[in-house]
Amino acid sequence: MYFCKCFCSLSVIGLVTALMAMPAYAQARVGEAAVVKDEVLRVAGPSTTQIKVGDGLLRDETVRTGVDGATRLVMADSTNLSLGPNATLKLDRTVFDDDHHYREIAVRLTSGAFRFVTGHSDKAAYKITTPLATIGVRGTTLDILSQRGQTIVNLQDGAASVCTVSFECIQLTRLGETAIVTSSGGGRSTIKKTSNPPWTFAATCSAAAGLCSKTQYADATPAIVDDGSDPTAMLCGR
Repeated sequence: MYFCKCFCSLSVIGLVTALMAMPAYAQARVGEAAVVKDEVLRVAGPSTTQIKVGDGLLRDETVRTGVDGATRLVMADSTNLSLGPNATLKLDRTVFDDDHHYREIAVRLTSGAFRFVTGHSDKAAYKITTPLATIGVRGTTLDILSQRGQTIVNLQDGAASVCTVSFECIQLTRLGETAIVTSSGGGRSTIKKTSNPPWTFAATCSAAAGLCSKTQYADATPAIVDDGSDPTAMLCGR
């Protein structure tokens, strides 16, 4: 009876200690950095830390690139998000169906140039926003430029719906079709479609090797290995 009480108590204490010691990304990891060039920062309130290749991404996290920075992030469902220089992205919401599919994924592209390539999740799960537009995707590669007073959405593959904040929408269904949303002041904006895009992310692809590649997500979360040892044995008198 003494052995049972001792072993059980130490097991619970050990489990709690192990969970507290586990890194935060093991509990809320939603993706990782596949490409990093120069300054690519994880922003948490007033503090920032440099992101390295292989570092995990967390829910509700902001990523920001510097003036010469660029990065490609691979989400758990193999969505690929490429950011050019001076870009800011916020992972607003991620809800998993399982380890490699999202029920919901919301990404806010605050400023800069982006390429968004959807992964394995149901296409209705994706919601992309900029300060001026909401973008729904259907099996899509999109180039998105978010600037002060304007958002440009260029279709590279698939289809997409682009809406203003006042719910005026247009559909992109053919390669090269582009939606341009422009602020007209007073919280209002206009939207138009063109087949002659004024911009695409292609010009940014050379900012870093592999920036415009697409790779699958490899789960790098450290495993807890049981080697058969019992570090509590001598404490229980065995």
